[in-house]
Amino acid sequence: MKILMVLTSHDQLGNTGKKTGFWLEELAAPYFVFRDAGAEVVLASPKGGQPPLDPKSNEPAFQTEDTRRFERDPSATAALANTLKLSDIDQADYDTVFFPGGHGPLWDLTNDRNAHTLIEETLAAGKPLSLVCHAPGILTKVKAPDGGPIAKGRTVTGFTNSEEAAVQLVEIVPYLLEDVLREQGAKFSTTEDWAVHVVQDDQLITGQNPASSKQAARLLLHALGKQDAA
Repeated sequence: MKILMVLTSHDQLGNTGKKTGFWLEELAAPYFVFRDAGAEVVLASPKGGQPPLDPKSNEPAFQTEDTRRFERDPSATAALANTLKLSDIDQADYDTVFFPGGHGPLWDLTNDRNAHTLIEETLAAGKPLSLVCHAPGILTKVKAPDGGPIAKGRTVTGFTNSEEAAVQLVEIVPYLLEDVLREQGAKFSTTEDWAVHVVQDDQLITGQNPASSKQAARLLLHALGKQDAA
């Protein structure tokens, strides 16, 4: 079993002068769910190399057992320092794809044609994939086979408007993913802010926030198991 995780390469939080990037828990928790299940995990990003970490995600209040384990793990940190370039990725080499969030993807992966193609081809190949927190925003630019929005008619979740308001970034982010996905005809499913919430619509698995990343990874493994048993 070979799993690709795709991280952002974007490090600027709009025009605030502050840094952003990927959210550490959303990488670390799924990474160990996959690796502990015996999977080979490969990391990629648009620019390759070391992706930017959202510094806030490594503050003591947001550290978890998984984030601390990741930082102590030489193979994990080496993989993070040497991510593959997304443009060099062939979905045929992987059983599934997982997109961690953080605010970074709102700027780069949302508009990255390689990311769109990866999602479109993975779904077309009948493979499951998962996006968590802000990463479901990438779906706003992904097309279904008929040329319409991939999210139209699907049940999805992601970082909610109320969660964005809680972190005071509604006026900073380039778009509110909940609004755009709803406008595109998605059935946008939510729970209370910061609670675990993961939904699956056929092959597409989405998680609402950082706390949902581990459950999204587990559900993705379950989907892979079903696929393997078919």
